[in-house]
Amino acid sequence: MPSKIPATVVTGFLGAGKTTLIRHMLENAQGRRIALIINEFGDLGVDGDILKGCGDETCSEDDIMELSNGCICCTVADDFIPTMEKLLSRETPPDHIVIETSGLALPQPLVRAFNWPGISTRVTVDGVVTVVDGKAVVEGRFAHNLAAIDAQRKADEGLDHDTPLSELFEDQLACADMIVINKSDLLTPGEAGALLGTLKSQSRDGVQVIPATKGALPVDILLGQGVGAEADLDARHELHHHHHDHDHKHHHDDDHDEDHHHHVNEHTHGHDEFESFVVTLGEIADPTAYSAQVVDVIKAHDILRLKGFLTVAGKPMRLTLQAVGPRIETYFDQPQTDRSSRLVVIGQAGLDRAAITEALSKTPAPA
Repeated sequence: MPSKIPATVVTGFLGAGKTTLIRHMLENAQGRRIALIINEFGDLGVDGDILKGCGDETCSEDDIMELSNGCICCTVADDFIPTMEKLLSRETPPDHIVIETSGLALPQPLVRAFNWPGISTRVTVDGVVTVVDGKAVVEGRFAHNLAAIDAQRKADEGLDHDTPLSELFEDQLACADMIVINKSDLLTPGEAGALLGTLKSQSRDGVQVIPATKGALPVDILLGQGVGAEADLDARHELHHHHHDHDHKHHHDDDHDEDHHHHVNEHTHGHDEFESFVVTLGEIADPTAYSAQVVDVIKAHDILRLKGFLTVAGKPMRLTLQAVGPRIETYFDQPQTDRSSRLVVIGQAGLDRAAITEALSKTPAPA
């Protein structure tokens, strides 16, 4: 059975920097075929126009699909599912799907829609990325332009007009697997540190909170989280109910383009804030014990990603290891003749390479 296509949901208020983050991701896609679904409202389509003009020759109109309503849970059967099925049925399906929600459309109903029978066997939610305007939040607001958000809310009859933005913000955080503090260059080190701590305390365990400037995150950090969020809805439920004043009929409450062919782009604007390096070591006697050791190293040094392969003593197949924060996955994938092990460590700039290398090079004795 073919593996499911991963989809990343990008949420956040108007002006937080969702489109900038996605545009940067497309410009640095490293060969991935990425398709976009934009959950805009009305006939504005502003984000679509911006992305279509991103300057990359593969950024054509056919690569972007646009949904018609900000309240996606009200249009699952008529809008979202047909769009997904069209995308998944292509002769050459995308490697990854990125869905940008409208600023006031909560991510929970969208994640829930991935359990719909027509698509549940073919696609999975790789992760939910919530983008926040760091400067605005530090100043006690939730977005730079509150008037624009108010206008957006009034323009769409499918959105809740009365819920305080603070509650919508809390629900965006509750669903997140990664929180991106955008515009972090506008914050002092003290402000940035305090906001990071606050957002970590307001999110679930294991959620990564990452500062960014102009949405510039390495694609290996943004994509490939492997969460499977649609199977974990109870942990990310809405803290507030937003549809009590609606006349909408939710019949399916529990029902759950051409591709982008990007060349590796030499632009790494903003990537100075991240670094990666390789640790090479020998055979591993006890892979279970070593995996537990890797998790400890990740937690001790706040490593964002760790991936590579291990040579296990007595085993002809190499053991692939992938870690996103403290979550780790291992599986045997292919025979190997080179009996060395190799791990790539990715994190924010300033990693203690010597200490990490030493800690990863200590291999536990056989069980």
